[in-house]
Amino acid sequence: MTDNDQPGTDQPGTEVVTAAKSAPADRDSAGPFDESEANPVRPYIDLGGIKILPREGLNLRLEVEEQTKRIVAVGLDYSESTLQVQPFAAPRTSGLWEETREQIRQQVKQQGGRVEEREGPLGPELLAEVPVMAGADGSAKRLARFVGVDGPRWFLRGVIGGAATSDVAPAAAVEDLFRSIVVVRGTSPMPPRDLIPLRMPATPGTA
Repeated sequence: MTDNDQPGTDQPGTEVVTAAKSAPADRDSAGPFDESEANPVRPYIDLGGIKILPREGLNLRLEVEEQTKRIVAVGLDYSESTLQVQPFAAPRTSGLWEETREQIRQQVKQQGGRVEEREGPLGPELLAEVPVMAGADGSAKRLARFVGVDGPRWFLRGVIGGAATSDVAPAAAVEDLFRSIVVVRGTSPMPPRDLIPLRMPATPGTA
């Protein structure tokens, strides 16, 4: 699938190219992993579209859409921080993170927040200051880091909150947690940008 309908790209001798994949250079060896790259003997918690490696101090929450009752995100509480992750189907040759960053940027601005792009350990990321409804004067804001990695036929998005938005040690711990995730794309055809189905774990700590 290509998204080539871009205005202003009709200069002679140029071609429109699809968005390149955005991922750390060592993604295949340091994560986030494709199912084919994961260590098969590690005791992952199997959530369908992703697998999580248990670790001391990690709490896991499943975020459920009220109307459909389907699981739409996995929330992880770790190192005084929160990490919400979602796996999406993606094209084989092009990435989704560049386009997704622009969508997030527009959403944050529409909410009256501020956002800046910076280069992080996982590649380009967004640091956003988002207004919180609480607070009578409307001045309360929370910090959030939006990270994303394009893998083979999948895209993994993360939203980081809490201490890992500003403190070095918690940030490193949460980044390591994000990189330990295994994405299970499966073989079924899926339109790009569709959420890869998530499910309840059968037994905690088993794959």
